[in-house]
Amino acid sequence: MKPTTRLWTVQAVLAALFLFAGGMKLIMPAEALAAQSHLPGAFMKFIGICETLGAIGLIVPGLTRIRTELTPVAAAGLVIIMIGATVLSAIQGPLVGALIPAVVGTLALYVVRGRWERATQPARVYQAAPALRRAA
Repeated sequence: MKPTTRLWTVQAVLAALFLFAGGMKLIMPAEALAAQSHLPGAFMKFIGICETLGAIGLIVPGLTRIRTELTPVAAAGLVIIMIGATVLSAIQGPLVGALIPAVVGTLALYVVRGRWERATQPARVYQAAPALRRAA
């Protein structure tokens, strides 16, 4: 499997995951979110917005080929969110509960690394084939 295919696969899985998680945080009432996570409901809504925008940022720049350097930035934001989720999961319950956010954060870090390397590479310059000259 080519590295680009692996990156796109991981990006698609992460985008689906964060779109679902962020969408659920946006749909659920703030009181229910606050009761589940022991964090303020408004903060959880903010996290839901960030996750949704991060999911969009993982896919849309690559599909449209517009501002593709934003994909590693979106993935880096999701890494930060997953670091916080891992720490909070480890504090609030058994350490095994922190394993899933840690794995998701590691996958997002893989996207940051892979897309950052591609974003910093110089663009390929294609030269046109020499034009055929007419015989006079």
